[in-house]
Amino acid sequence: MNFTSVLFINIKNEFNLINFVKILLYYTEFTMPLQNRVSPFSTIVATDERGFWTGNRGVLHNGQKEIIKNHSVKYWITCLLEYKGKRRELMKPNSWTELFFLDEATAFAAGHRPCGFCRYGAYKKFKNLWLLANSKNYGLKGEIKIDIIDAIIHKERLDEDNLQKTFKVILKTLPDGVFVRIDEHQTACLWQHQTLYQWSFCGYKRITAFNNNQPVEVLTPASYVEVFKAGYKPQVHFSAIL
Repeated sequence: MNFTSVLFINIKNEFNLINFVKILLYYTEFTMPLQNRVSPFSTIVATDERGFWTGNRGVLHNGQKEIIKNHSVKYWITCLLEYKGKRRELMKPNSWTELFFLDEATAFAAGHRPCGFCRYGAYKKFKNLWLLANSKNYGLKGEIKIDIIDAIIHKERLDEDNLQKTFKVILKTLPDGVFVRIDEHQTACLWQHQTLYQWSFCGYKRITAFNNNQPVEVLTPASYVEVFKAGYKPQVHFSAIL
């Protein structure tokens, strides 16, 4: 084998390697999960698990489809995955970032509410019950715009360091659909039908040993808890119903 043959083989192998890397990068771009799944702690992570709802906190991503901020608006909403047969392209430039949730209860715990566009019926019910349950506490009277409600909720969901704000109550006093954290289970737990369910991105696992008289850290914003008490029933993943 002469020098020319060796050089040709090396060039050919290098060409194949470059193309292999290009193909690998192309494939990875479309198979690696985006950072767009939301936990009850309001954190945004990347996972292969799919969501049943999408949501909006404004534009959170850059040109490389990377999350660079937690929120950019005060209205955090929960939307249908598909509206009138249309689905959005994920993380388009200069467009709001599509976030995804296991169920509506998770979205509420993360600080979101029903969208007034694609979920108008749920939105109206939520707004009416929110005002019924919370107007007196906040001194609200007359016709109240959703912007005012969103501003109040925004103060409930985040503290001064932009971390999730929580509060403590006795577990058994909570309505269905509320998320809590207790000392024995540092993960988020759903309170449903007087039972605790440990949350994950793929569903729930029932917790058999707990004390419903103990104080718990509530993740769901306080005014949302009052909305649930007033009659709003958030959709819950089927694994907590079976």
